[in-house]
Amino acid sequence: MKELLIAIASGLVEDPSAVTVDVHEPDEEGVVVYHLHVAENDMGRVIGKQGRIAKAIRTVMRAAANRNEQKVAVEID
Repeated sequence: MKELLIAIASGLVEDPSAVTVDVHEPDEEGVVVYHLHVAENDMGRVIGKQGRIAKAIRTVMRAAANRNEQKVAVEID
């Protein structure tokens, strides 16, 4: 899952070497939180107009997690 998020984000940004992902342990509801970090000037590319790209990233991650019977959340920092 972490590799999927890195691959998606790296394709969107100008500086793929600045893309990092921190994974937090599942909370009481079993949700694994992925924190995506990108360069400051690439934030707009990852979020998109009115958050459309961020929403699409979260949708793809949830769909992939569903196939593995997991629950995930993506936070963009």
